[in-house]
Amino acid sequence: MKKRMITAILALAVATLTACGGSASAGSGSSEAPANRLEEILQRGYIEVATEPYFAPQEFIDSSKEGDERYVGCDIELAKYIADQLGVELRIVPLEFTAVLSSVTEGKYDLAISALAYTAERAEAMNLSDGYHFESETYGLLVREEDIDKYPDPESLADAVIVAQSGSLQENLVNAQVPAYKEFKRVSATTDGFLMVQEKKADAAATEIATAELYAAANPGLAIANDFRFVIDPSTSGTRIGMLKGEEELTARINEIIAEVLEAGLYEDWYAEYTEYASSLGIE
Repeated sequence: MKKRMITAILALAVATLTACGGSASAGSGSSEAPANRLEEILQRGYIEVATEPYFAPQEFIDSSKEGDERYVGCDIELAKYIADQLGVELRIVPLEFTAVLSSVTEGKYDLAISALAYTAERAEAMNLSDGYHFESETYGLLVREEDIDKYPDPESLADAVIVAQSGSLQENLVNAQVPAYKEFKRVSATTDGFLMVQEKKADAAATEIATAELYAAANPGLAIANDFRFVIDPSTSGTRIGMLKGEEELTARINEIIAEVLEAGLYEDWYAEYTEYASSLGIE
């Protein structure tokens, strides 16, 4: 009787272990749930990067190419480098800029690589990487050529219609540094703001200078306002990568990769390459 009871108990124990995924050969065919976003990316074998591909030379479209190959730029090269270092496939997700931000804060995609500048609001909403590009971080105004000397300082914008990309650092700079204006309009894409200035629907577009110079070169009649520059806090300067809040392991790994890129001078090489590339395509 005792032997039969012991046998029954052992059989029940084996059945219980099997139901819970445990067995003498535990691990065969089983996989543990990822402990964090970095582990999840490595397990699934691909990384999804959200970007707004209308901001040359960081990210833009080469319409002569197809699929993900048409998304080009120095930020795209950085995304490729990150994927290579992680040993995973890169999947580009093109979105409007506000959707780039919200998709990462909601955890829908893994990274936001879209010429992101540091803002206090973004730092609250998501993890931000170390800065990886600093040289061209100068912000000013795109205006019509006849107005090139019209706005030497923030006070001179009191009667101007200003436009900036919604959710951008430029929007924050206008709010913080321009004491008065006639009207402040917000658009989903930086190039939409440039077009509004060109069509006289706005007087000045708050912008990163390097991007505005490319647009002005391709669109006669536009120029960078002389003397006007927004003030940038050096402690928060540099273009960043956005990630889901609290994903410290992923942030640490991305920062390690950024450090490698900076040490090798890769990003500045990419920046020069894609500035020329965008000009050759007549990118606006």
